[in-house]
Amino acid sequence: MSTAPTSRVFHRQLHHDLPVAVSGQGISITDQNGRVYLDASGGAAVSCLGHGHPDVVAAMHRQIDQLAYAHTSFFTTTVAEELADLLIDTAPAGMSHVYFVSGGSEAVEAALKMARQYFVEIGQPQRQHFIARRQSYHGNTLGALAVGGNAWRREQFKPLLIDVTHVAPCYEYRDRSDGETPEQYGQRLVAELSGAIDRLGGENVMAFVAETIGGATAGVLTPVPGYFKGVRELCDRHGILLILDEVMCGMGRSGTLHACEQEGVVPDLLTIAKGLGGGYQPIGAVLAQGRLVEAFRQGSGLFQHGHTYLGHAVACAAALAVQRVIQRDGLLDQVKSRGQALSILLQDSFGDHPHVGDIRGRGLFWGIELVADRGTKQWFHPARRLHARIKSEAMAEGLMVYPMGGTVDGRSGDHVLLAPPFIASEAELSQIVKRLRVSVDRAIAATA
Repeated sequence: MSTAPTSRVFHRQLHHDLPVAVSGQGISITDQNGRVYLDASGGAAVSCLGHGHPDVVAAMHRQIDQLAYAHTSFFTTTVAEELADLLIDTAPAGMSHVYFVSGGSEAVEAALKMARQYFVEIGQPQRQHFIARRQSYHGNTLGALAVGGNAWRREQFKPLLIDVTHVAPCYEYRDRSDGETPEQYGQRLVAELSGAIDRLGGENVMAFVAETIGGATAGVLTPVPGYFKGVRELCDRHGILLILDEVMCGMGRSGTLHACEQEGVVPDLLTIAKGLGGGYQPIGAVLAQGRLVEAFRQGSGLFQHGHTYLGHAVACAAALAVQRVIQRDGLLDQVKSRGQALSILLQDSFGDHPHVGDIRGRGLFWGIELVADRGTKQWFHPARRLHARIKSEAMAEGLMVYPMGGTVDGRSGDHVLLAPPFIASEAELSQIVKRLRVSVDRAIAATA
């Protein structure tokens, strides 16, 4: 029986107290008892530069000394304009403007509204349907939750959600058939999407929404070759917008600044957040294609949406500093090289583990899927809550990882997500994998 926690904070988990974090440096966080934790997940794939980076802290100090806040209905700020210039200079082709928000859910919510208003502006108000994918995660606001395919998160809020059509995710480990090549599997998924569009009527669909690399819900689902090119061609054929959600997988996490670069596609709207500001301040953004912005300009001249803290000056200063450090220090190349090292470490430690079915990822974004039986890919019974036990054991080992349950269908299956800071050394990555192996083995033994 759990005891009542002492905190007056309405935490997301109410059955126990949390350790109190008091400082952070590099890839570590220290609690009030002096215990040090290796941050192997960047929180939730957020802390791309780790903790306490002096350049970012200094930039925030300079900005707050000059101007902390100015509401965007009255002013723009130099730092917001500079950040927008940097983001557009490095954006996929055709992107012309940035809409700043305070996080990933807000970015997705804004993108959905942009899509709807765009079609109103160009005289196609009959377009009112979104298509997204099962086992996706797009955020916890109601619009983002509706396009998301995380069954557990959606369950109790279903009566509040708009109706969204969901198709299969690109989940090669479980869904690609024997004898089917990765390319054929991708074509089959595109055909399923085409069927959904035909049922709704292509002229009635606003957008297809997808994470370029599936994140928290299913544990780093990388797309098969040609899949997104097929999706892009299908959307173009019907005049449907492609909204790519790179809140978790973007801003360098997968080895290129934008994950879609590796797929050879350009979206109409691109959402970013976590790695944008590295956790130093809450910030997210939507990157928009120029033709969409021009439709707004030629039409009503406004975007009927907004939040009090969008474009916050200190948040923009933090994000600008984070992005400049990544450029200056060549960290995208480091993500690639460290990612290769992490891949080898994971394969060496878990490649023949009897309860690890799949190891998948790109750059410094990796997931391991846990199974009761490798041969059948049978998952552990959800009642064992293996993912929760792994998190507990990892914290006891001084390790922060991002486990999740419901990997397979929202209820069954377990995985662990790793997203260490870009600055992690190979020695630190080795220590992460060693502690993870101990944590996984102890969790499995404890829940047997």
